[in-house]
Amino acid sequence: MGYGSAAARGSIVVGLALAALAQAHALGASGPAGGGCQPTRSEPLPPYYRPGAPLRARVGSGYALSGWVREAGTCRTIGGARVEYFLANPDGEYDDHHRGTIIASTRGAFRLVSNFPGRFRGRPPHIHIRVSARGFVPVVTQHYPRPGTHAGAMTIYLRRTTTL
Repeated sequence: MGYGSAAARGSIVVGLALAALAQAHALGASGPAGGGCQPTRSEPLPPYYRPGAPLRARVGSGYALSGWVREAGTCRTIGGARVEYFLANPDGEYDDHHRGTIIASTRGAFRLVSNFPGRFRGRPPHIHIRVSARGFVPVVTQHYPRPGTHAGAMTIYLRRTTTL
């Protein structure tokens, strides 16, 4: 009894791998090395960032980034976080068609579908990401897709704001 074509079998394997990755994140795993849920180091806002990007999870095709937003320290998911992103188009230029905003699910999950980012001024392909949520310090970070891949995953850990 077979599972059809090699492509169908490959889809099953990819689906199982993604399900295992999602389960690991749901249990609070932080990646292969473990290490707990340390806050994601934030970077300065890049000069091409513009607030007010439209709500959309697709700005092209060929690359999918799955992610989770969690609380640093406790590893709890942060539902409803605002995930803003922008990336260079295939020609390596920033434009309004390659930026958007995603609202993370109640489980803190988000998924972006885009083209593989172009090389901007000789930099490696990357996606800029800014994550904010009520009661947490916003984080600005980047995702660097590995050449030749069509999908990536990341977890962003936010710190609670402190009040004096």
